[in-house]
Amino acid sequence: MTTNSANKEIKRIGVLTGGGDCPGLNAVIRAVYRAAHRLHGWEVLGIANGFEGLIDLERSPGRGNRWLSQEIVRGILPRGGTILGASNRANPFSYVNSTGAAEHAATTDVSDKVVENIRHLGLDALVCIGGDGTMVIAQQLAQKGVDLVGIPKTIDNDLSATDYTFGFNTAVQTAVDAIDKLHTTAESHERVIFIEVMGRNTGWIALHAGIAGGADVILLPEIPYCTEAICAHIARRRAQGTPFAIVVVAEGARAEGGAESYLPEQELGRARRLGGAAERVAAAVSSKIGLEHRVTVLGHLQRGGPPNPFDRLLATRFGTTAVDLLSRRQFGHMVCFHHRSCIAVPIAEAVSRVNLVDPREELILSGRAIGTSFGSRDELTS
Repeated sequence: MTTNSANKEIKRIGVLTGGGDCPGLNAVIRAVYRAAHRLHGWEVLGIANGFEGLIDLERSPGRGNRWLSQEIVRGILPRGGTILGASNRANPFSYVNSTGAAEHAATTDVSDKVVENIRHLGLDALVCIGGDGTMVIAQQLAQKGVDLVGIPKTIDNDLSATDYTFGFNTAVQTAVDAIDKLHTTAESHERVIFIEVMGRNTGWIALHAGIAGGADVILLPEIPYCTEAICAHIARRRAQGTPFAIVVVAEGARAEGGAESYLPEQELGRARRLGGAAERVAAAVSSKIGLEHRVTVLGHLQRGGPPNPFDRLLATRFGTTAVDLLSRRQFGHMVCFHHRSCIAVPIAEAVSRVNLVDPREELILSGRAIGTSFGSRDELTS
């Protein structure tokens, strides 16, 4: 399994879903199994709960590793979540040892154990499905000799090597549906409604959902906002006879010279969680605009539910392309979608930088052209 030999015959592969869940994971699992089994006759092991299922073969909480079959993958194409389970804390290179009292918890490197367990399971290669965190782990395992390929999964669309990640399009659709519903109640009650969407430190969901949903103000992490500019934009709308507004706030949005908003709690082994951005900007704006306001945080609604047709198609293409990469021994690469085609790039390249929204992005220019505010200070003089 860890020979990295170009001539090695593949008979058994494993597939895992790391990080958080998102729409389309089951569609990828289905595509990987069916392509691997039908085209090559490979056995496919579904690994439980991300890398957790490779860390401890005896204890796999909630689910266990299992060999996939046509019966298991039948009907999962439209299902949200992942039948294998997911974990965003099971990092083999920094695994949380939670035995005993919480204050005595520590992290250890169990990656050698993972490599040994892969060998013990008889796996010749892995398909790792996940976001930037999962891809970093995959790259580290590849450096230890594990033959694998990656499939990008994140609603945030923040992996720079691919034009789109599956899950993003469905998350945008969910956010747009919410904006449409909140628009009518904002208009009925003449309120300003602040809608917080996910995306971590990138603003792709906020940008796409905000423009598609007709938001009046869109606040992105890449464009620090000026409270005065937001208030001025809302005031202009009011003077023109529109006494309500929709403000879409990316969870990583921050004021000029300020920092992002984080939730207070933090568990060992888990990245800091963003939260409170919409509440913070609402508090800063509400006292100055003279309008009643409400805050809605969409949260995990954006990660749940069935994938839309675009994400089902992309997930299927990613899964079959990953199997093709394995068959050609193109290990250490991640599938990506570029110029309407599925290609592959080295995982190291895929995780080398974050896919941020360029303030000169065409969609931002289109938004400005139709009168959308992005809360930037230069809008005060334009």
